[in-house]
Amino acid sequence: MAMPMLGERFPELEVQTTHGPMSLPKDLQGKWTVLFSHPADFTPVCTTEFVSFQKHKADFDALGCQLIGMSVDQVFSHIKWVEWIKEKLDVEITFPIIAGNDTIAEQLGMLHPAKGTNTVRAVFIIDPEGVIRTILYYPQEIGRNIPEIVRAVNALQTSDNEGVATPANWPENELIQNHVIIPPATDEKSAKERLQQYECFDWWFCHKAR
Repeated sequence: MAMPMLGERFPELEVQTTHGPMSLPKDLQGKWTVLFSHPADFTPVCTTEFVSFQKHKADFDALGCQLIGMSVDQVFSHIKWVEWIKEKLDVEITFPIIAGNDTIAEQLGMLHPAKGTNTVRAVFIIDPEGVIRTILYYPQEIGRNIPEIVRAVNALQTSDNEGVATPANWPENELIQNHVIIPPATDEKSAKERLQQYECFDWWFCHKAR
């Protein structure tokens, strides 16, 4: 099973969704995308995740990031499940859900034989050029932390736009709070200058406010 890797272009796929057919990654161009798989419709953990993704959709929208769900259920199952969530939980799912199959799921590394025949909880963060920037896998029994996925998109955009890195738990890091990390110096002169230009623990660990 060939699994996508970081830095690779998202595989070309023709898929059917609850919002109609899509060509991936062509239809993703120009926007950040979070594509996430779930084991099955009409299951408790997956239902809580979809509600949480929807409730955080404004956070993703603010980052210019679109959401796309996926499982190997047929599209009519997705449609009925979305109707059930709206009727019973008063939450309207407004993002598309891909009706995948085993071939698509295997191509994306979403089927892990030791975990059964359903798709695991995979998350792909894809940049506007269609390149995979982050991959997360969760087992079927553990629901995802949606704010962490929002945080990851925000951190990737910050890194791209400002040429910096972000620390653990950013923007609430225990050492440097909401500061960002300056890339390592590449010569002795710039290493010395860093100490004058930024806040530093040492020349190799400098940071700044945004």
